[in-house]
Amino acid sequence: MAYLNKVMLIGNIGKDPEIRMTASNKKKVSFSLATSRRYRDNNGETREQTEWHNVVGWGKLADLIEQLGVHKGMSLFIEGSISYRSWDDPNGQKRYMTDITMETFQLLTPRPAQNNSYGNSSYNNSSYNQPNAYSNQATSGYGRPPQQNYQPAPMNDGPDEVEDDFPF
Repeated sequence: MAYLNKVMLIGNIGKDPEIRMTASNKKKVSFSLATSRRYRDNNGETREQTEWHNVVGWGKLADLIEQLGVHKGMSLFIEGSISYRSWDDPNGQKRYMTDITMETFQLLTPRPAQNNSYGNSSYNNSSYNQPNAYSNQATSGYGRPPQQNYQPAPMNDGPDEVEDDFPF
């Protein structure tokens, strides 16, 4: 039987990424990502619901987030997997956390031209043939080659004239 744990998010960074080195000398980046959806409530009013996601990246992806100056407010496309962890707090109470483990990302906010080693455009990972796309798939351990020319599929909500009261 095949299994799949895949997440794709487009959102805005809620706080500046935090870069740390683990005890085993691995670089880790973590930040929050806000995604929002709009819907109509039972009264026909448009509402917006925002969800916050904890995003974690390792190694080369952490380096790239740091080198590219990714910061609060920037828009990102993130592809990864869901992971769960738990720990006991100082009071002995069990705590739980859900993380998105980032495998690839794409900057959606245009970066201003900078005079750095990357020139006027963003770094292109050799796994991709488009600007602003970054991947850690070569070390992800999933045993599949990186995708070429990856483009997120356009979203199609269907015909414009269809309306319902469902909140989703």
